[in-house]
Amino acid sequence: MAPPLLLLQNISLTLGGKPLLEAADLSVSAGERLCLVGRNGSGKSTLLKIAAGLLELDGGTRFMQPDANVRYLPQEPDLSAFPTAFAYVEAGLGPTDDPHRARTLLNELGLSGEEDPAHLSGGEARRAALARALAPEPDILLLDEPTNHLDLPAIEWLEAELKATRSALVLISHDRRFLQNLSRKTVWLDRGRTRSLNRGFAEFEAWRDSELEEEERQQHKIDRKIVAEEHWLRYGVTARRKRNQKRLGNLLTMRTERRERPKASGEVRLVASEGALSGKLVIEAEAIEKSFGDRIIIKDFSTRILRHDRLGIIGANGAGKTTLINLLTGALKPDKGVIRQGANLLMATLDQGRASLHPDTILKDALTGGGSDYVEINGERKHVIGYMKDFLFGPEQARTPIGRLSGGERGRLMLARALARPSNLLVLDEPTNDLDLETLDLLQEMLADYKGTLLLVSHDRDFLDRVTTSVLMSEGGGRWLEYAGGYSDMVAQRGAGVSAAPVFSPRGIEKPKAEGAPRVDKKPAAKPRLSFKEKHALEALPKRMEEQRALLAKLQSQLDDSGLYARDPAKFAAVSEAFAKAEAELQAAEEDWLELEIRREEIEG
Repeated sequence: MAPPLLLLQNISLTLGGKPLLEAADLSVSAGERLCLVGRNGSGKSTLLKIAAGLLELDGGTRFMQPDANVRYLPQEPDLSAFPTAFAYVEAGLGPTDDPHRARTLLNELGLSGEEDPAHLSGGEARRAALARALAPEPDILLLDEPTNHLDLPAIEWLEAELKATRSALVLISHDRRFLQNLSRKTVWLDRGRTRSLNRGFAEFEAWRDSELEEEERQQHKIDRKIVAEEHWLRYGVTARRKRNQKRLGNLLTMRTERRERPKASGEVRLVASEGALSGKLVIEAEAIEKSFGDRIIIKDFSTRILRHDRLGIIGANGAGKTTLINLLTGALKPDKGVIRQGANLLMATLDQGRASLHPDTILKDALTGGGSDYVEINGERKHVIGYMKDFLFGPEQARTPIGRLSGGERGRLMLARALARPSNLLVLDEPTNDLDLETLDLLQEMLADYKGTLLLVSHDRDFLDRVTTSVLMSEGGGRWLEYAGGYSDMVAQRGAGVSAAPVFSPRGIEKPKAEGAPRVDKKPAAKPRLSFKEKHALEALPKRMEEQRALLAKLQSQLDDSGLYARDPAKFAAVSEAFAKAEAELQAAEEDWLELEIRREEIEG
């Protein structure tokens, strides 16, 4: 077996007087694909920085093969020292690396390279950092939350790029689908120690649960043994004899180990403060349009959102998802059309930019609004310290300024604020950013039990599949279409997902083919006459196309039933598959007929 390219053994590190890593190991071999998982604050990013050689150790060893090349993607890349995005990427190249690849990667990620880093958004800075990490084609890629701030086209592009690379991968991500598609090994960091599973993330959660159950059984045995030994100590007449002093020492050791044993991380407790029931009709939009200058965001769009609907809104960055949310919720007026909101609507929102969080506001005041020590949840007053604990904040953090919280802590704070408000309409714009996988699970469960209506903007494919009952997809040019089910159901109905190349990239936009263009494999037009088979096809194809259109109309009427997915998911999947198949057959028939018709006209004319 080949030696590892990178090896961390028995790593220990203390930050702020608190042990963060105690016995962490990490081994990366050539071409290996592993993901590093654990709760927020468990030390994943710290361990990745140690692997990259950016942090000093308190204990343990770090070894890397002398000729190995490693590239690290931080959560928050800093481009401030560089005049342009390309200069930042170029600075990461070695003497033998190809600068043309750096330029190509930037273009594929939607950047020209001439951008001023001071004016880049979080997503654009992330794309520049990805180009810098990928351009040298290193032996090892260490990627910390590479999908943060990326839209679905960019995520799927990155996924394809990483599948094709020969580099070894170490991934930290909250995106389940991303981890499932790329990982072949899972390293779990828990209470300062690592445990490894030689399988991908898809099998991690079942394995983790079994490990925790076994740990609980073993600890229960130890606790029972301590109780038995304490009973012997109190009542055993031989306890004072010299030969039993060893037994007494063992008892004291077990007590110490139980007292100092690291406890499993607490669980976030998510409960939404629900308001009175809204009317059956929540929001209705009729033929609305919205443009900014010459740019059309929404064109002739109509929809009806009913009570209990779970609507996901998806599309590339810049497609207008947040604009659409603002229109539907009344924060923005349409240029044309009418938007009506139902009766008794109580709305709570979580914005993706966390804009309402002022960095100088302390945590307690952010939750209570200031001037109080209590929050009200479902009509009951709860002390703010207890509510903070529900979201894994310690009492000592009550007066911590928000600007000093981590990304995950800010995400939990925004959830805590949104869920504290009485509501029957939840509007969540990118709620999964910076949340760990366990918190995402609990958020999903809470949304499943929520009795109101949900509007969700997200680039997390797995979360969309688990939560939504329908999705609105940006089709380009201001056109939005609604599909029943989640993201995967939308892909089945459209026959394709979001474009793998970012739509904002000049190189990612393919020149559209002329409508009705003949297929490449058509026969030469110089043929003097149509064959018998071609004549028969030309006569039979119109009838076949009509049959397919009738079938599509029938299937579409079934898919328009908003309750079908909830009542019978298997039937919904079968109808979706049949719809995609019929649509593909109709398209093929139309292309065949058009090709033959063009050839007939050329021969006759």
